[in-house]
Amino acid sequence: MGAVDLDSLDDHAFRMEVRKFVEANYPEELRFSSVRLGWRETSMWHDKLYERGWAAPGWPKEHGGLGLSPYRQVIIQEEFARFGVSRAPDPGINMLGPLLIRYGTEEQKKGFLPRTLSGEIVWAQGYSEPGSGSDLASLRTEAVPDGEDFVVNGQKIWTTFAHEADWIFMLVRTSREGKPQQGISFLLVDKSTPGIEVRPIINLTMHHEFNEVFFDDVRVPRKNMVGELNKGWTIAKSLLGFEQI
Repeated sequence: MGAVDLDSLDDHAFRMEVRKFVEANYPEELRFSSVRLGWRETSMWHDKLYERGWAAPGWPKEHGGLGLSPYRQVIIQEEFARFGVSRAPDPGINMLGPLLIRYGTEEQKKGFLPRTLSGEIVWAQGYSEPGSGSDLASLRTEAVPDGEDFVVNGQKIWTTFAHEADWIFMLVRTSREGKPQQGISFLLVDKSTPGIEVRPIINLTMHHEFNEVFFDDVRVPRKNMVGELNKGWTIAKSLLGFEQI
């Protein structure tokens, strides 16, 4: 944030401060890209936002964010659009961060929030599965308890920039009893864990943004579950709300 106290500015002055920063710092060669840019291209921009204190406008200040109102977050996005700023792979900032702040354990908050904010951990979202469409309740990727771990088997698809991510947050089936929504849990998975394979999906313009991700006996510590066992549907709905915002 430098010497400028954003809270002291009226809306117009706030907009001008954002505009000045973006114009001076977002690389000319990346503006108005015809494809969505990945982390390799946009990490330098994230670093500039992080150094400025602007990496997570909507996060509470106590977690390193700006604590901005939705209206001021819209102002930031409008000024980003003015200069053709490409949206970085940001599910960790826009979706998982707010989720952990609301539902995560203290260990999860301390372990993941600072490293997500800094860009040390880049996240992918593991929701969609082959044959499921938008029906998340029909997911089949399974996590079976085994001692202090879950053992995960299954497949995710259309996973945006999974090839660049360090971790993936995902919905898994942990019970087949009752309604489909009642047997889902929410896991945080280190993508370097043995048994994970990422295969690219190349689109018609030969651009690599989406992926298939396969899980073959992947062991995930139980401490990496967010919220309660079989209560992941509530978590999922909250996360989709953060995404819409």
